[in-house]
Amino acid sequence: MPASRAWIWTGEQEIVVTSGATEALAAAFLSLISPGDEVVLFQPLYDAYLPMVKRAGGVPRLVRLAPPHWRFDRPMLEAVFSDRTRLVVLNSPLNPAGSVVPDEDLALLAEFCRRHDAIAVCDEVWEGVVFDGRSHRPLITFPGMRDRCVKIGSAGKLFGMTGWKVGFLCAAPPLTRALAGAHQFLTFTTPPNLQTAVAFGLDEPGDWFQTMPAGLQASRDRLSAALSAAGFAVLPSAGTYFLNIDLAASGVDEDDRTFALRAVRDHGVASIPVSAFYAEDPVRHILRLCFAKADDTLDEGVRRLARAAGKT
Repeated sequence: MPASRAWIWTGEQEIVVTSGATEALAAAFLSLISPGDEVVLFQPLYDAYLPMVKRAGGVPRLVRLAPPHWRFDRPMLEAVFSDRTRLVVLNSPLNPAGSVVPDEDLALLAEFCRRHDAIAVCDEVWEGVVFDGRSHRPLITFPGMRDRCVKIGSAGKLFGMTGWKVGFLCAAPPLTRALAGAHQFLTFTTPPNLQTAVAFGLDEPGDWFQTMPAGLQASRDRLSAALSAAGFAVLPSAGTYFLNIDLAASGVDEDDRTFALRAVRDHGVASIPVSAFYAEDPVRHILRLCFAKADDTLDEGVRRLARAAGKT
């Protein structure tokens, strides 16, 4: 369905097509948050979440995740959920951590959503990029979550075509009606030809969803092995395009931002300090690297990082 008509209410609509996942997030926040509503966010977080939530009038309640496992537990959720909680935003697989939320953590989050009558906005754009035999399990599949979840997907991540900007919102019809009402005033249309191509890819993917993650897993393994051989402490990566190194455990006596700036300025290798993904109390010793690169680029990147860290 062309996005210019995607907002039309049919009574059973469950999908709204958007111009990318960021527009999907905007539609979800603008339609579901009223001024003063509390919104639970997990940091490190995608940089669009916090300004969008605040623009919609939401009050952020932050959960601080930490390496190496980036998990949350019952006391952490009890500290942020209340009778004012309207929304929780979950990104899994998680960028920048490269982690996949385990089923027991998802079940715990579903319990809190049900108890506090909260809606979960699930940013699942990386759902097709998981490794080592894992399978992505959406929060919407857990008991009691069918009518209180908004699932966000992205053709850019599923098919490696970010520039196409085709995203989608999936939810039960009552939620979809609210989402579509916000969407119609954000983007007039998403190119119908691109929508048709994405629909074809989803209907007839061939072996894409096997070969694509397998190729990325091979790149992950190549980068991880080379970094380890060079003396870096590498954190696990269960999904996304990213893995992280622990600078402190690698013997680097600089915070992530300082090291990243020096590495790109003096050695021509770009990385992202994970502290940039925190709104408060950041972890300052983790550096994110992207392995969605050619083998030669990965190998050269490791050599330059090793020089930056004084390991060669």
